[in-house]
Amino acid sequence: MDGVDFRQVSFGHARERPILDGFSLTVEGGETVALVGASGAGKTTVLKLVNRLLLPDAGDVQVQGRSTRAWDPIRLRRAVGYVIQDVGLFPHLTVADNVAVVPRLEGWDAARVRARVGELLALIGLDAGGYEARWPDELSGGQRQRVGVARALAADPPVLLMDEPFGALDPITRRQLQGEFRRIQSRLRKTVLMVTHDMAEAIALADRIGVLDAGRLIWCGPAHDILRAEDPHVRQLVEAVTVVAPDGTGGARP
Repeated sequence: MDGVDFRQVSFGHARERPILDGFSLTVEGGETVALVGASGAGKTTVLKLVNRLLLPDAGDVQVQGRSTRAWDPIRLRRAVGYVIQDVGLFPHLTVADNVAVVPRLEGWDAARVRARVGELLALIGLDAGGYEARWPDELSGGQRQRVGVARALAADPPVLLMDEPFGALDPITRRQLQGEFRRIQSRLRKTVLMVTHDMAEAIALADRIGVLDAGRLIWCGPAHDILRAEDPHVRQLVEAVTVVAPDGTGGARP
C-alpha cells in the first residue's frame, strides 16, 4: 500500500481552463514513474497534489491507500520526500544538520539521528572528507543536490517526489547523479514520482513514463516503449532524443 493513486483528478483556477482535467494514474509501490510534457502541462501540479500543497477540485488523490484529504498535512509531508531543482538547503545549517531536519522534528534521539546521517552520507557518496560539518556554500552543485536527496530520504519516507531534480546541473554531473539515483533506487525501492523536461533522463530512470498535455494524460507506458509511440504530441517530445543506456552513457537516437 505504498503507492500513489490519482482518480479522475481535476484542478484549476476560477475562470481559467483546468490545469488538470480528469487525470488518472497509479504509481505502484517501489515503482519510478516520470512525467514529461511541455511547460504548463500540469506536471508540478501533480506533485503538489500528492503532499497536499494543493487539493483537487474533483476526484481523489490517495497516498498509501488513504485520501490526501484524510491525512494530517504535516504527517503526510513527512511521509513524502521532496527533491527540487534548486535543492533548498538551509544555508545556516551544516550538511549533517540539513539531513537531520525531519528526523529531529520526528523526535528521534541524538544517537539515532547521528547514525541515520552517517548512513545517508555513505549512501550518496559523501561519507569521507568531513562533509557532515561543511556548509552548503562550500559544496559544488552536484554535492548540494546529493545532500538534498539525502535530506528527502532522512526519515525513510515510502514516497519520493522529484521535481526536475538534476535540471540545474552540468551534463557530466547530471549523468553521474542519474547513475547514483539508479543505484540508490535499486537498493531502497521507493515509490518515486518524477517530473522532468529531459526525455532521455525519463527513459534512463523511470520504469514507466506518463505524457501530460493540457492537463490530460495522453500516453503512459514502459519507458522505452515511448520511442515507438504514434501520438503526434508524444512524437514531438521524443524527436532528436539521445537514449541513455543503463550505465548512463549515450546510445542510439530513436
